[in-house]
Amino acid sequence: MTSQKKCCIIIKIEKKGENNIKKEKSTKEWLPFDKVLENGIIIRKNSYIKILKIIPINYDLKSNLEKEAILNSYKLFLKTCDFNIQILIQSKKENLSKHFYNLKQISEKEENKKIKEISEKYIEFIKSKNEENKSSSKNFYIVIKYDFETNSKEEKLNQNIAINYLNECYFKIKETLSRCGNIIYDINSKKESEQILISFFNPINREN
Repeated sequence: MTSQKKCCIIIKIEKKGENNIKKEKSTKEWLPFDKVLENGIIIRKNSYIKILKIIPINYDLKSNLEKEAILNSYKLFLKTCDFNIQILIQSKKENLSKHFYNLKQISEKEENKKIKEISEKYIEFIKSKNEENKSSSKNFYIVIKYDFETNSKEEKLNQNIAINYLNECYFKIKETLSRCGNIIYDINSKKESEQILISFFNPINREN
């Protein structure tokens, strides 16, 4: 499936002196981060950033007793994680045309008339529901950050401290949110972090 969202790239033109020389900035200069380390950690100015992907549970399907246990575990999560976090929810519209095409192909091959009729009605029902609700999927992320003072002589030391701090935060989040039934993925490779960044900055090319 492919996303239906469109991405618009704006190129800023700067004037320089009286000559009005037009200058286009490179893509790298426009990105809100400096680089991505091999362990997936993102460096942005004076900050190290770690991304966690969360696969949430379906709270509505739980019993009242289970819901109460989940809420208590979530309260523990809020009390235990005594550091700043940012929760990001990425919503993307889904193109179901391929799914409809596959259903139609199956329906056309069906020899039983009753089953074929039921299949066609099902396809029309799904299409109408999709038009009403605009089918979409969601990705959930938690972002944790470590700030440091700029000092080139201590860059390696800052990096080690930052990694230890972010990993400690990750384990706290994993331990408490897992009790709620959520699955927590540590984004710990450069490729994974870059794919997530691309999905936000260039939604046309993100994979579904």
